[in-house]
Amino acid sequence: MTKLVTIIGGSGFLGRYIARRMAQAGWRVRVGTRRPHQNIQVRTYGVVGQVEPVLCNIRDDASVRAALAGADAVVNCVGVLAETGKNGFEAVQAQGAARVARLAAESGVSRLVQISAIGADTQSDSEYARSKAEGEAAVKAAFPGAVILRPSIMFGPEDNFFNRFAGMTRLSPFLPVAEADTLFQPVYVDDVAKVAAMAVQGHVPAGTYELGGPDVKSFRELMQMMLAEIRRKRVIINMPGFLAGLVARLLGFAQFITGGLFTNTVLTRDQLRNLAHDNVVAEDAQGFEALGIEPVPMELVLPSYLWRFRPTGQYDAIRESAKGLRRSG
Repeated sequence: MTKLVTIIGGSGFLGRYIARRMAQAGWRVRVGTRRPHQNIQVRTYGVVGQVEPVLCNIRDDASVRAALAGADAVVNCVGVLAETGKNGFEAVQAQGAARVARLAAESGVSRLVQISAIGADTQSDSEYARSKAEGEAAVKAAFPGAVILRPSIMFGPEDNFFNRFAGMTRLSPFLPVAEADTLFQPVYVDDVAKVAAMAVQGHVPAGTYELGGPDVKSFRELMQMMLAEIRRKRVIINMPGFLAGLVARLLGFAQFITGGLFTNTVLTRDQLRNLAHDNVVAEDAQGFEALGIEPVPMELVLPSYLWRFRPTGQYDAIRESAKGLRRSG
């Protein structure tokens, strides 16, 4: 019988790539999502009936148990970058991860892959990083054979990093950033999905793996790279700490007074705490090299989706090549 994997959060950025890979590997794929009726597009990742979206709320035992029923493996991709309503860091990334691991063990699931993040630390001043570490600890306690993946910031066609800042260049001659000297090691989303799929199929030993791409660059350098790719000149402004903190507070207050109608996904105080620390693979960490994988560099992927932010979009390259032509006659 064809094996079944449940991917909780499988309709999200990373989850979609894992779902495609598992479908291509011949597995049946159950995509756990809070809104299955809004994510029917996941069915196209495989043949008819191979990939199915199902209702799953990581904050509810019954919901998670139903999504895991009969599964051979589970991947938990659920995470939040900013708290909204009941979906707080503790509820989703700590208690939610613990719930998935506990119920996976009770349900007889053979393999569990937990998606965490570089920087997960119980001693961190960031609630995001602390909750990620608490989730990891709970997973290890309930499911000792789990594979935990800690990617750096992920890039790809649907990312919320390069796309977001490239979009900002359409509105202003300035590009404000906070903590411009913080180092990142961006990793291609499909490379992370590749490792997750390998782990589901039993090709990755239990343990924690930190996944970063081949390049380490500062926040400012990443913005310069993005600007060069979209052919736009913008002044990168490193916001002073007090100004960045003020902006984060004002945006947080706006979310509060609107009762959540406005969701602050721009800059939060917790994100500022995270940005104060480099987001790179630790020297003693296991990573792509231990798995025999060579990660894809940014310059091979960014042009495939950032072209739409160029002044003339897909025609920009044609205009550049035509500059050297002389009019005849």
